[in-house]
This record gives sequence, structure tokens and C-alpha cells, in this order.
Amino acid sequence: MNSLESVAQSLAGLSITPSASLIKTLVDKPKTAKTAIPVPVVVIAREETETSSSALGKKLNLKELRLASEDLLAEFFALDKDSLSLLSLTSETFPKVVTVIDASITSSSSTFALHALSSSATVFLSGQDILSYLRKLGTEDLKVQEIDFTSLKSDVEKEVAKIDGAVQIAIGVKKEVDFSAWYQSVLIKAEMLEYYSVSGCYILRPWSYIIWEEIQDWFNKAMSVQNVYFPMLVSQKVLEREKDHIEGFSPEVAWVTRAGSSDLEEPVAIRPTSETVMYPYYAKWIKSHRDLPLKLNQWNNVVQWEFKHPQPFLRTRQFLWQEGHTAHLTKAEADKEVREILDLYCRVYEELLAVPVIPGIKSKKEKFAGALYTTTIEGFVPPSGRGIQAATSHCLGQNFSRPEMFNIMVEDSNDPSGQGKTFACSVWCPAKTSDEDRAKINNPCDDLAKSLIDGGVRARADLREGYAPGYKFNDWEQKGVPLRLEIGPNDLAKQQTLSVRRDTGAKIPVALADLATTIPKTLETIQSVLSLKVTRWEDFVPTLDSKCIAVIPWCEREACRGTVLYSCI
Repeated sequence: MNSLESVAQSLAGLSITPSASLIKTLVDKPKTAKTAIPVPVVVIAREETETSSSALGKKLNLKELRLASEDLLAEFFALDKDSLSLLSLTSETFPKVVTVIDASITSSSSTFALHALSSSATVFLSGQDILSYLRKLGTEDLKVQEIDFTSLKSDVEKEVAKIDGAVQIAIGVKKEVDFSAWYQSVLIKAEMLEYYSVSGCYILRPWSYIIWEEIQDWFNKAMSVQNVYFPMLVSQKVLEREKDHIEGFSPEVAWVTRAGSSDLEEPVAIRPTSETVMYPYYAKWIKSHRDLPLKLNQWNNVVQWEFKHPQPFLRTRQFLWQEGHTAHLTKAEADKEVREILDLYCRVYEELLAVPVIPGIKSKKEKFAGALYTTTIEGFVPPSGRGIQAATSHCLGQNFSRPEMFNIMVEDSNDPSGQGKTFACSVWCPAKTSDEDRAKINNPCDDLAKSLIDGGVRARADLREGYAPGYKFNDWEQKGVPLRLEIGPNDLAKQQTLSVRRDTGAKIPVALADLATTIPKTLETIQSVLSLKVTRWEDFVPTLDSKCIAVIPWCEREACRGTVLYSCI
């Protein structure tokens, strides 16, 4: 029963006065699992009161409160937003929602005006009358909650991310307060990139590009494939041949529609990925089972025109990547290749970059468009408490090789062959010198760096003039260099250097004669420490609430996936 007559019964005996302040009634919906029934939050406040959804959600321990949709209002109250008021709460609807009222209303003897289940009808009630009405609807277990929104706002004032007194050479932002600003500041201060005139595109400076070259060198040695390069442009006809595939990328595809002042007869796409670029030529090159397996790899750049806020290295519109494409005679061979490549990706992150990752399989909803299944390795960003996709390896089955697609066939026409898949340690040696000792110090520093390089350690002697040692230390630390060697006149006299670890700050004297063995061992220790994983799991929700990552079994049912995703609510 949700009618004006039933509400009138509950209002019997309450005062009604024709002069009043305005009251607003809002309905928020928390984030819930897709399979769960939502429990809306009804917020009753003065018209001028600021009701922060984020602050209220934190107070009520509810996740991501957002204004409810018109459909939800119609489902729960059979009203539109303009007709909604606290009188929409009845003995039938009250138990289905969480009701919150501004304490400044219930403690006031003033008169308030509110809609009477219609945008054209008004009821006038005092704060005490309103509280009395809501309490009549409540039970022992379910009551209206009174909240002081003024204090609620002050309780959640954001911590200022900027660090007081931070000088220009420092990062200047607290990572735990504003991770995005901190991250971008690190990339600029470390001279890893520069912003470009086109949004979402970035200039990779030498300090970041050398990482890409190290990855290429490592991967080329580890993979038993041949490198190729295909054009970056693909015709609309070819791109749209695989409907499911192009639908997965459609919002991200960038099109070339003009050449000079003339429109092209057919728009040309800039590849978002290379399946439709490469596979017509796989059909041309694969004529016999003797041509299998065909394994090709390319290092290239692609364009995926993200409409979300771009983030350097994480979500950009044009980026460098590696993509391997292999064709096999049987699915078993393709499955094996998928797993082997995923293992190589894990090794790149953990052995080369010292970044721990977790391998797994994507759900059907999240798999690569057009694939049978997608395997993935996921990284973790501790300050945000979020996972991040680090690399993927896909089994495409026969989806792209079937006759109506790219017709990749061997001599047996009943046996399509396209079981395919789409598929550093550094020592830096800042010189610690005075003007009169510079010549005496620079030469040994340079010799030391060369000896480390000869021993397989990537090193550089910092011999820049006009910079204090403290500036150089900070500069290389911002660049992420794991180990620093300091050398001064006293160190040379003792035939030693002072090693400083970036991860722990530990300072240890090392004899120059022992550097060839000590430095590689120290770097291996740093690498192993960075790769340590927490293996004990006691409580799933507190782990995630603490912005940690948890690995748990999954039955592969989508309903359970939704429950797990939103179990922190």
C-alpha cells in the first residue's frame, strides 16, 4: 500500500502549517553485485544542505553511493524524482531501504514543506512531526538514522596532497594521498617522458625507452619466432570482416578519412591490433601442414583511441607493444604455445623488471574479442589497491581461419589449420668531489663504471659539474636506480666505495677489489626482495580493504564472479 490515503492515516494528529522551509528527498544506490537486490539509501535534508554521497557512504560503510536511476525510483516507490518525498516511505517500502535524515531537521521546531506524493501537492510539517512519522514506520531492528551532515562534511575533508616546503627538484606530492599526481610527477622528474600536443600521446625520453630496448633484447633471445613488420593501416572492408573482433575495439578505432583536402573513397583504419592486418597473408603463406607452425612476432605501435582519461604508460592512445601471432595444426599445440608465451611474460616482469605478477585466465566476459579464451598476468598498484593487466596471451581457435573469414587452410580442406593465438639491474656512480679533487676523482669513477659494465652491470658515472652530491643522489633516486656508489677522496685513500641501496637506504662500505662479485650479488638480493609475495591469507575482505591483492580460487561462474567483485561493500 503506497497511497496518499495511507500516508494521511499515519499523519493523523500531526500539525500542518502554511509557512515553511523546503526539504529535499534524495535516493542513492550503493554499488552491489549484479545478482544482489539493491538497498537504496533515502536521504532527507534541508534544501540548502550539502549531502556528500562519498562522505555518507563512508559513514554508512557503503561503497560508491550514486543517485538512483528513474527506473529504480519507479520500482521502489512508483514515483518520479520530482514527486518523491519522505511521504513515499510507507510500512511497505521502509523495510526495503536505509533511511537517513538530517539531525538539524529532527531537532528543529520550525515548519518544513515537502511534496505529498506529487510535484503539485505540498504538506507542511514540523521537524518533530517528521521524526514521529518516520519512527512509526520503524521497527526494533530497523530505524531511521539521524546524521549531522555539517560535521559529516568536515570529517572527510581531503588531506592536502602537496608537501609543505617541497622544493622544485622534489616530487612534491604524497603518493598515498594523490597517487595520480604523484605518478605523473615521478615520470616528469625522472625524465622518463614529456607531454605531447596530442592528448593521450607522449614522448618517450631515453630513460624510459632504454627499458623498452632491454625488454626487446630479452624477449627476442627467449622467443623462438621471427620478427616481421606489417603496415599500420588496414582497410575498412578487411577490419570489419570479423564482427565480434571489431565490435570489441570499435570505440577505440581511429580512422583516416582524408588525404590533404580530399576525402578518401574508403576510410582506412589505424590498427588497434593486428589480427585483421596479418591473417590474410597467413592464408597466402600457409598451404601445407609443412608450413606449420608459423610463428611471427612484431614490435610496433598501435592506436587505441581511448575516450577515458589517458594515463602515461598505462592507458594511452598510441603506444609501443609486442604482438606475436602463431598458427598451429592442432588446438593442443596452440594451447601449449599460449601457456609458454604467458610464462615468458611472467619472466619479463619478475626476472627482468622485478615486478611480481599473478597469472590466470580471463572470464568469458573479459576475454579478447573473437578468442576462445584469454590468459593474463595481472600486476598490482598498492597505493590505489587496484590490479592492472600486465600482458595477455589468447587462443583464437579457428575463429579467424574459417572460410568466411581469412580461409587459412592446409591441403586437407576438412581440417582448417588456424589454431592461433595472439599471442634492469643498474649501478650509478655519482661523484662526490670538491673542486681541487675533481680530476683525481672523476677518472677512478669513470674506470669503475667501465669495469662494472664489462662485468655485465649497467652503470654510469655521474661526472656533471655544478651539481651538489645531494642533488645527484635525489636525481638518480627519482629515476629509480636501485644501487648508488659514492666515492670521495677519503674513499679512494681507503680503496673502497660506499654502496647505498634505494629500497632500504642501507649504506655499506665495499672494497674496490671486491666490487666485481659484491655488486652483482647485491643487485640479485634487491631483485629477490622486490619480488617477494605474501602467501598467507586469513581474511579476504580486510585484505582488499587494506589495498592489498588476494589470489583466490574461482569456480568460473559469472554469478560468483560478481559476488566476489563486490564483496567489499
